[in-house]
Amino acid sequence: MLYSLDRFQLVTTVPHNREFVAWTSRLSAAEIKAIKDELNHRINGSEVQTSSWIPGSNWTGTVFQPIYEKACLKNVDAAAMCFGLILWQVMMERPEEWSFGRYKLKDIPIEGLTYFRIDRAP
Repeated sequence: MLYSLDRFQLVTTVPHNREFVAWTSRLSAAEIKAIKDELNHRINGSEVQTSSWIPGSNWTGTVFQPIYEKACLKNVDAAAMCFGLILWQVMMERPEEWSFGRYKLKDIPIEGLTYFRIDRAP
């Protein structure tokens, strides 16, 4: 589950939906499953994840390669955004409660969103 921090509301939609649908429609169901499985594997047991730090800089030979080659037709910026939107969807689908924000590291903006576990229990 994904919550917005500012309004503390459950997030139920992927932003930039038109682009997201266009990009992911170029991927097979098996490719999307492999991407989501890998993301969930990397997220399991963690408390914090930063989207731009997850995939690494070279996607060759990884489950993320089809995002760049097929979904986004080798457009680096589109691939980064598509990856981030797939991660967003994965975070919405997870059973734990997460929120997100944009942060800086020593006054340098961190690319991508940072997701962090929250506990809404009373």
